[in-house]
Amino acid sequence: MFIMELSIIIVNFNTRIAINNCLDSIYKTIDDIEFEVIVIDNNSSDNSVKSLDKFKKLQKNFRLIINRENLGFSKANNQGIGISKGKYILLLNSDTEVKNGAVNKLLEFAKSRVDAGVVGPKLVNVDGSTQDSVMKFPTIGNAVRAFFLGKPEYFGKHAPQSQNPVEVDAVVGAAFLITPLAIKKLGGLNEKYFFYYEDLDYCRNVNKFGLKVYYYPDSIVTHIHGLSGKRITDEKNQWRRLIPSSKIYHGLAKYYLLTMVLWLGQKWQKFVKVIK
Repeated sequence: MFIMELSIIIVNFNTRIAINNCLDSIYKTIDDIEFEVIVIDNNSSDNSVKSLDKFKKLQKNFRLIINRENLGFSKANNQGIGISKGKYILLLNSDTEVKNGAVNKLLEFAKSRVDAGVVGPKLVNVDGSTQDSVMKFPTIGNAVRAFFLGKPEYFGKHAPQSQNPVEVDAVVGAAFLITPLAIKKLGGLNEKYFFYYEDLDYCRNVNKFGLKVYYYPDSIVTHIHGLSGKRITDEKNQWRRLIPSSKIYHGLAKYYLLTMVLWLGQKWQKFVKVIK
């Protein structure tokens, strides 16, 4: 019986050059894995769809879904998950490029950990420097630790210093391997999130179901940070997406309480700098 090991799902919105580079990197670097690639185009206007014809012609394991409107990141990824045939699901941003062996290593590690729900690789910038891609859950307690107790790694993104696999709260969704057990327990992404916070939400639920999130630095993926978001909306509208997503994630009461803690924390840090 034929078993597809991996489905790679990529959502595209007006990143024609980047997604072609991403796909080229996938087909050049993956060895000895039965995999498929599913691209969901969210109504791009930059000729992205036409540029993907070469993959449809040359790659039997390539599928393309074309949406007539921008459905957002979560819903589009779920379209891909819904038709996927692979046991494991790898969500990739269109502005990523996988390094040689990165996908194989990520999959092998996920298979080796029976408790894994999500595994994220080491993300690097174009110049090869390490990109912050790991997060602690943005709780009020962690905000206090970061802004009042001098532990900035407790709030916002950071990169673990260890060269070994690390259990973490959450990894960013730019490269996000979901295990069969997590798919069985949680399904796809929460479609309440149009863009932003869907990765945090999924990792939080992975934790609630007794599974773990791992950062695996031996697998390396280049990420042109922010390119997908910039194409989805301009900077002003990014904030319009971010704030509603934050309210959904935290709930209104915790959102406003956290906002107050962050505001006070920033004031406190300025005060401490002055008195020093």
